[in-house]
Amino acid sequence: MRLDRFLAETTELTRSLAKRALQRGEVSVNGVMIKQAATQVAPSDRVEWQGEGLELVGLRYVMLHKPVNVECSARRGLYPRAVDLIDLPKPERLQVVGRLDVDTTGLVLLTDDGQWSHRITSPRRRCPKVYRATLADPLTGEALSEAIQYFAEGILQEGEEKPTLPAELTMHDSHTAELTIHEGRYHQVKRMFGAIGNRVVALHRHSVGALELGDLEEGQWRELSSEEINAF
Repeated sequence: MRLDRFLAETTELTRSLAKRALQRGEVSVNGVMIKQAATQVAPSDRVEWQGEGLELVGLRYVMLHKPVNVECSARRGLYPRAVDLIDLPKPERLQVVGRLDVDTTGLVLLTDDGQWSHRITSPRRRCPKVYRATLADPLTGEALSEAIQYFAEGILQEGEEKPTLPAELTMHDSHTAELTIHEGRYHQVKRMFGAIGNRVVALHRHSVGALELGDLEEGQWRELSSEEINAF
């Protein structure tokens, strides 16, 4: 890897600022001052900037219990971003694996491993995601039976060419639904309940695949174990 790129990967410096740091003699490789940005750095080399050793950041896999009023966007907006809650080096490199709306809480995965992210989000994989929805109107009796069948058959939503994949609906009480879907379309859960004339007033994602929030408190995060990473 070029030395200027290595510096940009391991510090807050941009490539242009890294080159300036090199020109100022602030960087050494294996104890030797280096000023050439194109110098190649091997994994075994020790690189220091202003006397501090630098190490490349490897792939990260994180679970976050997203609170309400937190955005899953990469761009800064009206609300804090999910990555802003993660106390790791270079958190801005983490990408959200399957976004949640700003008013939806629950399990969010973040990673800088694009292939791992794709395995989870690809509709072909049919990774189950379980949501708990609080409904504006009660859903019981015959209406519930019809909704269960409707969701299981798939719904052709407005503006889309294919119906949703079969989804499993159960009720905890008249206003609290648990819905398992196997894809992640735009506002999917809210739109599915809207299709049966109901409205979601609160939404929480409980699990993705075999991963559950467990006792992770709202606003808290943790890195995944190797077993959890390999579950996808």
